[in-house]
Amino acid sequence: MADGLKPTLAELVALRATAQRRPPARKGRHNIAGPAQSNQRGRGMEYAESREYVAGDDVRHIDWRLTARSGRTHTKLFQAERERLTLVVADTSPALYFGTRVRFKSVQAARAAAVAVWAAVREGDRVAILRGSTQEAPVPPASGARGALRVLDALVRWYSQAPADDAGLSVALDNAARLLRPGSRLIVLADPRSLASIAESRWPALAVHHEVTVLLLTDALESEPPRTTLPFSSGSHRLELDLGDAGQRQRWQDEFNRPVERALETLPRRGVRVYSLQGDAPSESWLPLLGRAQSQVA
Repeated sequence: MADGLKPTLAELVALRATAQRRPPARKGRHNIAGPAQSNQRGRGMEYAESREYVAGDDVRHIDWRLTARSGRTHTKLFQAERERLTLVVADTSPALYFGTRVRFKSVQAARAAAVAVWAAVREGDRVAILRGSTQEAPVPPASGARGALRVLDALVRWYSQAPADDAGLSVALDNAARLLRPGSRLIVLADPRSLASIAESRWPALAVHHEVTVLLLTDALESEPPRTTLPFSSGSHRLELDLGDAGQRQRWQDEFNRPVERALETLPRRGVRVYSLQGDAPSESWLPLLGRAQSQVA
């Protein structure tokens, strides 16, 4: 039985019904704004062959090597990839293994990822997942329930206990870049403070080729702390914070709320969908964001 402290495979499997009640998302171009999406995965294309250039061909697809060898201008032809990749990037930083209402942020991350995976399977996508690790390989892309269960198994392992070899969200995004293909869907699960460590210049490069959604995992205590003295302990160390004091409360806001506010403000301008998902919110509440270009808070 789920207790909110560790995710279970049974609860993640059960989210299939919740995720698949949602109508399939419109398919199409990997950028956020613009027209309805095409059944072929936008610029998710594989090289097929080259032929001689004819008037009207896209000059960006000129095959310069063959042109140089043959002395005649050639252009590349591409074949549409029919099966999109939905890749989940899981932040496993220690800050996620905490919560004060309903469930830990780590459990909410696992549940939100499961919702994303089941929605992707319904749309016919291959699904994969990875985390910030230099030792553990990504769960490779696969389609259908088989692919989903592989991802869910990884979510249960990773979010039951913080992995000792967590190398950070930046490493996770490096790993993702090697797996993504143009037209992929990228779902990033992140503690806001992990996200704050990522250079903002990384996001436009991802968003121009992929559909990128960032889910910020938050907790009610972090977002709206009581105006009272709170005791904290770590090992033998004990600390009390008087959050009724204006200075200490401001420092708390800077630590916990400022990264959320900054992400909600800046990421949409860089083509990234972003949603702040609190631990006690419905795990599927962010799902309508797919197909929209906006930020939301739950």
